[in-house]
Amino acid sequence: MQHKIPLLIVAGPTASGKTSLAIDLCEQYGGEVISADSMQIYTGMDIATAKPTAEQMAGMPHHLIGVIEPSERFSVMQYCALAHAAIADVHSRGKLPVLCGGTGLYIRAVIENWQLTEGEIVHDVIGTWEELREIDPQAAAKIHPNDSKRINHALALFRSTGVTLTAQNEQSQRLGTPYNARMIYLVADDRQLLYDRINARVDEMLAQGLVDEARAMPQGTAAQAIGHKELQPYLRGEASLEECVERLKMETRRYAKRQITYFGRLAKEMGGKCELQEIGA
Repeated sequence: MQHKIPLLIVAGPTASGKTSLAIDLCEQYGGEVISADSMQIYTGMDIATAKPTAEQMAGMPHHLIGVIEPSERFSVMQYCALAHAAIADVHSRGKLPVLCGGTGLYIRAVIENWQLTEGEIVHDVIGTWEELREIDPQAAAKIHPNDSKRINHALALFRSTGVTLTAQNEQSQRLGTPYNARMIYLVADDRQLLYDRINARVDEMLAQGLVDEARAMPQGTAAQAIGHKELQPYLRGEASLEECVERLKMETRRYAKRQITYFGRLAKEMGGKCELQEIGA
């Protein structure tokens, strides 16, 4: 049997304590952290994306933090290439790769060894579930008709490559995963506790200078990150700071709900390879 690389995953919603747990595990098992965050990948967004502090990264190697310019477009395919390389590098030095973040799509793509194509990053597609059902009924059956992001992703792959999402997934399954992956999922049974942590984090971000960071951020993909886009009405003089902060807290809570749904599904799929840990425990 071909040797598989051990890979530990720390996943959960925003403000759940993933970074601290990942660092603790790395210290305990001799590992290094590889970020799985679609916004921490960008430079300059230190506060809004709650990047690990300089002290944390000085004491523990972190990979894929601040390596892409905010004006650049960045795809799942590009992330997978960087993540696979980082994991291989950490493993080659006798260290344990610890994949840590809240972007479920990135984590799934890595551990399932998705085989994606360059065309994905150059086509902006807006389509309908009915259109997807005609092209790829198996994929449509697994996607809610209102899930426009996943619908458009599947259509973009087909239009740019001529290969359906189902066919690409089947190819990934044939190739198999190079990893022996285990996941620790930080669950939020006490939802109010998580929301309180989110609200406190936003207040701390403001104290650290979030408004100035948002003001300095150039337009581009990264400018749409939660924490920057909600402050734009204030920066344009269209709303008060208090109104924008409340909007930011609300949008962050909504994002956490989506993360909980996604990771809950992934945890079930992983079964015995996933350990649940209550937030704050």
